[in-house]
Amino acid sequence: MSLLVVENLRTEFPTGRGLVRAVDGVSFRVDAGEVLGFVGESGSGKSITALSLLRLVPKPGRITADGMRFAGTDLLAATERDLRQLRTRQIGVVFQDPLRSLNPVLTIGRQLTETLRRHLGLSGNEARKRAVELLDMVGIPLAAKRLASYPHEFSGGMRQRVMIAIALSCNPRLLIADEATTALDVTVQAQIVELLRTLIRELDIAVIWISHDLGLVAQLCDRVSVMYAGRIVESGPVRQVFRQPSHAYTVGLIASTPRLDRVGHRLSTIEGLPPDTTRPTGLCAFLPRCGLSVERCRQAHPEPRPVGPDHLAACFAHEGRLREGFPQ
Repeated sequence: MSLLVVENLRTEFPTGRGLVRAVDGVSFRVDAGEVLGFVGESGSGKSITALSLLRLVPKPGRITADGMRFAGTDLLAATERDLRQLRTRQIGVVFQDPLRSLNPVLTIGRQLTETLRRHLGLSGNEARKRAVELLDMVGIPLAAKRLASYPHEFSGGMRQRVMIAIALSCNPRLLIADEATTALDVTVQAQIVELLRTLIRELDIAVIWISHDLGLVAQLCDRVSVMYAGRIVESGPVRQVFRQPSHAYTVGLIASTPRLDRVGHRLSTIEGLPPDTTRPTGLCAFLPRCGLSVERCRQAHPEPRPVGPDHLAACFAHEGRLREGFPQ
């Protein structure tokens, strides 16, 4: 049974240029214990999708959906009080910049224990003991002593470990990680990913992993959704999608990713710019940048269709079996 089910989610922002469709009819599910990745270039709608789930989209943004349910709770109908409980007790969040997420004038211990006392009702001693356990769990050395430290006294990787500890402090069923390793160097990235892989397995939690890094998604995720211009253009098991991409945009993303087995080769690029979402054309949004389009692409908008087991793609080039340029 799916832990999270989202059907036809739309998030729109009225502007002076028109209505910006930041998320345009997105549907997906997350099963218990599963890691779902979201990939796509900046502005594709990944982060706004996550904020929409939490109902944290800033005004004048407007969220609509045919359905958005988490563990049986209707997220659209939930009261603000219910949502606060969900965000702290059942859904943990780790953002890109931990220094901005942590309060610079409070110690790490104060920030952890306040969360534990407020949301789990622990006493002062119980909260302190649990805070030490959490810091130790995420690999902070001398955890008991570091409770008295301030965020600026930690490195970027250590601050991100603290954010993971806070996100997991109330034993959530779902963790949302939005570009959680982007600001870290490669070595620290690898350590954080290995830590998360271990915690996911030990705690049996579901994860939504948002990233630009296809390599990290391939390492960590079970399934992946590729977003472009507010839509999911391809989704499926991560190995299947990356080995046999079935949308021209996915092909372009993979081709533009550096690979050790292609040292010295010229890196591919996706020419052009993302579309203006205030002016939908009724056709595939990737069409102006696509080098694999067929005549049908200029006549109608492709809907997601099965191209393999649990693998969907919205691409006429694939449907027409015009496979040149699509890796096998």
